[in-house]
Amino acid sequence: MQIELHSPVRKILFLGTCLSVAAIYLSFCTREFLAAYLSQRPDLVRLTKATSLQPANADYWHILGRYYLFVTQEPAKAVPFLQSAIRLNPYSANYWLDLAAAYQLLGKHDEHNSAIEKAIAAEPTSPEIAWQAANLYWIEGKSNEALHEFRFVAENDAHLMAAALERCWRIRPDASALLDNVLPHRADIYSAFLEFLLSRDESAAAAAVWDRLTQLQTIIGTRYVFGYIHYLIDHRQIDQARRVWRDAANIADLAAYQPSPANLVVNGDFSMPVLNGGFDWLYQSTPGVTLALDATESHSAQQSLSIVFDGTGLEDVGIRQLIPVEPHVDYEFAAYFKSENMEGAGGPRFVLQDAFTGTNLWSSDELKDADFWKQVGGILTTGPDTNLLILRVARVPPNNAIRGKLWIDGVRLIEKQLSAGGE
Repeated sequence: MQIELHSPVRKILFLGTCLSVAAIYLSFCTREFLAAYLSQRPDLVRLTKATSLQPANADYWHILGRYYLFVTQEPAKAVPFLQSAIRLNPYSANYWLDLAAAYQLLGKHDEHNSAIEKAIAAEPTSPEIAWQAANLYWIEGKSNEALHEFRFVAENDAHLMAAALERCWRIRPDASALLDNVLPHRADIYSAFLEFLLSRDESAAAAAVWDRLTQLQTIIGTRYVFGYIHYLIDHRQIDQARRVWRDAANIADLAAYQPSPANLVVNGDFSMPVLNGGFDWLYQSTPGVTLALDATESHSAQQSLSIVFDGTGLEDVGIRQLIPVEPHVDYEFAAYFKSENMEGAGGPRFVLQDAFTGTNLWSSDELKDADFWKQVGGILTTGPDTNLLILRVARVPPNNAIRGKLWIDGVRLIEKQLSAGGE
């Protein structure tokens, strides 16, 4: 389509129309720019000017309402502005939540609850809105409503899950009630709840959560198992720790790491990866020692543990295992070792101690002077209160320089009567 502008009058009219449209558009843009600029300044005069420049923009009324609510802390003055924002846009949950906060401060409980309900209805799938609504319900003392929203948060936001669980516990510190009526039956939520309870030293509640975890028959991360067992050992709850490790065979895929009457040492032949947790081998970095699984040397399976000493004085090589046992029982220990170019006074030894008292129950001969696989072993008797042993490789005498390489394999501990019965 072409517009003929041959006459001067038509040209002038067209130019005038274009200029008018441009002026209107420029005025609109200018007003919007000024309103946006003024709304960013926490100043009552500027915020009021922003609403007058753009009275149809709900955000500016909301910002002005928030100014009265949070800056001057005058909720009564905030309410009309928040209501104006809602009239312009009733689908913003944040507008409703701020209005609910104002009503809460004014003691208008019915209006407060109604505003929260409308906020949730406006954005029913938002964990952030549910989080704010839950906290407002909590402040109001509406525990059931708060727990319902915190459940939604835990179920739908991994980042807020831990905080939501903490709030649930503060509202209702009863693990069974929360598990029965509030928390979703999910392994990730139960695992996070377990971690929270351990951090609060809630031993009985943690045990209840663990029971529910095992009933789910869902695989969980080993870090939860390791963390729980570490807690139980620190609190000397060895029977529960043994039970957790047995349960972990199914729910943490640790069936291959279970002790048996034929060998109470887990992964004694080092045929599997070292977990560094639970009742498998534990290790730590020790100056002067290098630990590694070595597939080039083995006695019992496909590989052994190699320990390289670089000449530094030390007391412990940094590899150990915690072994649950029974009091007043004879046990037989056996292992194989091989050494190469070992230098220094004395040598490393296997040591079995009471894990809590540190009482030395048995020590092997020096693990040196063996260029072929050699067995070492002996008998030990646990004390009247001994229920957990620590097996480690110690340097004797301690802190003296040592150099060379040691391999260990086929580490085994069994009850002496079982050994005698099988002979």
